[in-house]
Amino acid sequence: MHVILVGNYPRDAQESMQRFAVAMHDGLRKCGVSAELVQPPVWLGRLGASSLHGVGKWLAYLDKYLLFPSLLRRRLRREDRSRVIVHICDHGNAMYAAGLPGIPVVITCHDLLAVRGALGEDTDCPASTAGKWLQRWILNSLSRASVIVCVSSATKADADRMVDTARRGARTCYIPIGLNHPYHPIPRDEADARLAQIPALTSPFILHIGSNLRRKNREGVLRIFAKVAPQWNGQLVIAGQPLSAELRALAESLQIAARIVEVRKPGNDLLEALYNRATALLFPSRFEGFGWPIIEAQACGCPVVCSNSGPMPEVAGDGGLIRDVEDEDGLAADVLRLTDPREREDWGQKGLANARRFTTERMVQQYIEVYREASAP
Repeated sequence: MHVILVGNYPRDAQESMQRFAVAMHDGLRKCGVSAELVQPPVWLGRLGASSLHGVGKWLAYLDKYLLFPSLLRRRLRREDRSRVIVHICDHGNAMYAAGLPGIPVVITCHDLLAVRGALGEDTDCPASTAGKWLQRWILNSLSRASVIVCVSSATKADADRMVDTARRGARTCYIPIGLNHPYHPIPRDEADARLAQIPALTSPFILHIGSNLRRKNREGVLRIFAKVAPQWNGQLVIAGQPLSAELRALAESLQIAARIVEVRKPGNDLLEALYNRATALLFPSRFEGFGWPIIEAQACGCPVVCSNSGPMPEVAGDGGLIRDVEDEDGLAADVLRLTDPREREDWGQKGLANARRFTTERMVQQYIEVYREASAP
């Protein structure tokens, strides 16, 4: 068996998808499976300032959807088709499955939120005219897979509802994502030493990690912290994408701006320290495909307060304090509950137990079984 993992276009900077592809590549090789990771090269995209906006986006489209498929097909001509498997690591590249007759194709479907938004469903993922066309192309291409692997049962339910699997005989299955980094509890002094690089961090803190996408509900994070702030003398750490001007204005109006510490895209070691020392992870997203920060936090012994949207109750399991996304009073009450050291310790231990379900080793073994089934005569 030789697995060709297809990763994402580098200039799209889709960090979580890149981490998943690398985790699969490394995990397969550790299991003795021959594997290589390929990505669409940046050719025409170098002529544009960005692959996300303007002319750069269209040049990137040419790299991704015109030039790379022919490159992939030429690459596969050198392989023994009786032993090769193509694993497209992000369903957003499902169209690469076209033109690969006779080769088993596995596609990992992380979520169908953008597809659902393009079809008019409320997922906080509006689409332009070009975006609607692209998402329909993705949806139609998913049926070309031998197997569509969904990262949560909620995503599988969407795939079963929306993808015409009977069209070409595709099937769906569920394999939860494993941790893409070996996050774990570390000694307090080690965590504090790592956090010393954040001089603004001066007191206990609640952690939120994510982006400014509406579905991530950072407005809710700020409102929830504003309810907590009068009763607890701690800070709010916003990690990941910096707050937008609109969110900073909201923080000012809520009179909490002085208690917010922003940490731009922390690396694994710094993020691990943040998880270890945070009073709790606050993660009240409106829509998610999985919710990686939930298990990352739990793997470090950090309690999780999250919404009950989509797959998050399934992911957080018995180790999460879970409320309706609109119940901001309840979410704030759960955060305050965790300021009691005994409560934090209790929920931290529950989270650690839950996180053991999501190992990269288990994920990779399940994919190997899928590969074998997909390549069986």
